[in-house]
Amino acid sequence: MRFNNTFKIILLSAAVVLLLTVGAVSTALSQPPDQSPDEAPEPTEAVSKPQSHQIPSVKAQLQDTLMAGCETHACVALLQSLGYDIDIFRFADNYLDCRPVTEDEVTGEKYGPDMNSAFAGTAYAGWGAYAPLMAKCMNHYLQDVKSSQKAYVIEEKLTLEQLCEQYIDHDIPVVIWATSDMKEPFEHEMWKINYVDENAKYKIGDTFVWMIYEHCLVLCGYDKDNYYFSDSIVGDISHFARDLSETRYEQLGWQAIVVK
Repeated sequence: MRFNNTFKIILLSAAVVLLLTVGAVSTALSQPPDQSPDEAPEPTEAVSKPQSHQIPSVKAQLQDTLMAGCETHACVALLQSLGYDIDIFRFADNYLDCRPVTEDEVTGEKYGPDMNSAFAGTAYAGWGAYAPLMAKCMNHYLQDVKSSQKAYVIEEKLTLEQLCEQYIDHDIPVVIWATSDMKEPFEHEMWKINYVDENAKYKIGDTFVWMIYEHCLVLCGYDKDNYYFSDSIVGDISHFARDLSETRYEQLGWQAIVVK
């Protein structure tokens, strides 16, 4: 009787040890290999931003005939980069909506359009136009050639860096307004508004102030120090410092156009 009780105790102890061993093995097998239970998975490495990018299809033509035609040059350069068969003279003569700036012979007061609504003067001799008007003219051309694409004014006040992230990195060039050679702009001439359309920012009778050195370019690339532009003044791709370019672009009202 004493032997039987001892044997029972031994068997019970062995069973307990076996159960504990099976449980430990099961727990170990449930863990991922080479990873402790409290070890968190390593975070995924973030994708780094590109340090530079340029859209090679964007070219430039020297502004030597359309002396006031930087807007025409820029818009045509963008359209040509997208494969459209259009030149600066066809665009200026057929699609650019122009209104004269006139001067009263007695008072000397000048009258002209809201540059959001019409080109002040002509591309051959004049003052210029702003983004809403140029997008409208581009869309007249795109409708004529039955394109599914449209020109859009970027209404948000995006920086050039943001434009690069949203468009240039995806090979979409952007027409922007800044200044010639990134010079400091200042108020140079003014006139009373006598023409507006649906894109007007002014009313008839308001005073419009034209900024000297106003210039239109195509943003087409960047590196860590500069932004790249199709620039009709030099007939080539210009490079200007990022901070300076941002300042001039802001001074001309964050104006930008894309076609998509």
